[in-house]
Amino acid sequence: MHMLFTVVTFVAFTVLVAVLSWWKTRDDDLSTKEGYFLAGRGLPGIVIAGSLMMTNLSAEQLVGTNGQSFAGNMSTMAWEATSAFALVVLAFSFLPRLLRGGIATIPEFFEMRYDTFTMRLFSLLFLVAYVITMLPTILYSGAVALVKIFDIESMFGISYFTAITWICVGTGMVGMCYAVFGGLKAVAYSDTINGVGLIIGGFAIPILAFVALGRLDGGGFMAGVEHFITATPEKMNAWSAPGALPPEIPWPLLFTGMFVNNLFYWATNQSIIQRSLGGKNLAESQKGAIWAGFFKCLDVFVIVIPGVMAFQLLAAEGQMDATVGLAADQAYPLLVMEVLPKPLMGFFAAVMFGAILSSFNSVLNSASTIFSLNLWQPIWGKHADAKKVVKTGQIFGTVVGVVAIAISPFVMYFGTGIMNFINECWGFFSMPLLTAVLFGLLTRRAPAIAPKIVVPIHMVLYGLSKVIPFFDRFHYLYVVFALFVLECVIYAVCIKVCPRKEAWEMPDAGVMDMTPWKTGKIWAAVGVGVVVVMYIIFSPLGIG
Repeated sequence: MHMLFTVVTFVAFTVLVAVLSWWKTRDDDLSTKEGYFLAGRGLPGIVIAGSLMMTNLSAEQLVGTNGQSFAGNMSTMAWEATSAFALVVLAFSFLPRLLRGGIATIPEFFEMRYDTFTMRLFSLLFLVAYVITMLPTILYSGAVALVKIFDIESMFGISYFTAITWICVGTGMVGMCYAVFGGLKAVAYSDTINGVGLIIGGFAIPILAFVALGRLDGGGFMAGVEHFITATPEKMNAWSAPGALPPEIPWPLLFTGMFVNNLFYWATNQSIIQRSLGGKNLAESQKGAIWAGFFKCLDVFVIVIPGVMAFQLLAAEGQMDATVGLAADQAYPLLVMEVLPKPLMGFFAAVMFGAILSSFNSVLNSASTIFSLNLWQPIWGKHADAKKVVKTGQIFGTVVGVVAIAISPFVMYFGTGIMNFINECWGFFSMPLLTAVLFGLLTRRAPAIAPKIVVPIHMVLYGLSKVIPFFDRFHYLYVVFALFVLECVIYAVCIKVCPRKEAWEMPDAGVMDMTPWKTGKIWAAVGVGVVVVMYIIFSPLGIG
């Protein structure tokens, strides 16, 4: 009976989100590229922040990052809390320049700043990363959770791989409908609505887990908090040793590899920054970025702490394997099943489903944007009207979605864990993208030859670090930072030896009000202060 109720509540909440998203966007003109790809440049700050959070916070985070803290310690919160620093840089350094130029995509900026070849090179890198890495892992990680919650294997008498495949196909098809037919605005509003559900459901899990931990000591919620703090002190410290390996984050990386990795993700990754580029004005885009930084600090309670709780409830006494990989990635779904009352399973499954869709359709929309505006239109559609461009994006999004669905079930055979797999794959592209944007925006003489030199050098050296045993003793983010420094040196040499003939300046496209957020820097300082306090709490000075 409870399974029927679970299914009914799951369907009801999912349909509610779809109907509300349609209602909010029913009169929108999706026949123009700005209407379809940038939500008509009309997104308010709170919608940008909600969409940023939900694009980032998906099942791969709920399942994967909790899996990292389950197998490691609180140092994995660096993936969440320290994002606030990168979002401050995005708000006050990157956005004023990008929005002034009316930029719709990061590759578009590369063409404006460097040349057409550079734009197409990075467009292809984005598309490869999205199709091979992001989209399949989003679908797979969500399937891991939903298969456990609905017990698909037992319900239909099928294998685990078959159950994963079914969920990946179903989720992918629904996500394609949002992204392909609704455009960015439908994606952004569905993200925000799902965000409300995720806040309720996401925070319910650690609260209920505190109660479950309290029962172990014969108490309630407060006893559970004490148990959480004292039961596994080795997991409370967010400052891991310099030589720690994944899933832990060595403390020197907080100021080096983690910072530049976050800066790449939040300030140059098209699927993320596209939300900020769709703001109605500079102030609203800055609000969205800064508020998203606060949300990322709250994320620690949703996608890091439950992993430690799962260890204390399920693995501390040997009930399940605590090694990183497939076992750790099942920790969060098993915790949900352990602590969540059965009548609420349907609602939570719908929230999880919404989280999967939010990331999947956001990345799919960004892939369509890059292909249509940066590859197809300049090469094959020079004389195509806006409707043709949008139609091409929809067709491409459908094809990419189908390919991602086909790949997604096989992610289960990568044994490093979902988040490590994603982040290590991004390492092939991240620093060339970041340095191209940094030197493109912040210098006037960086020549077009620089990114053409950096891309192959980075990919070869990073690839070698994955196959040479010597590098196994280092966290891969040390390698990422070393390559970032090397690439900065290459740009500096290029500027010195063969500078751009004419100093480049971002043109003023005049597409929006460029008045900055008046109190933005005050709120940014508060956000940075919150991160510092969190690291004091989870340190030897606090409870670590």
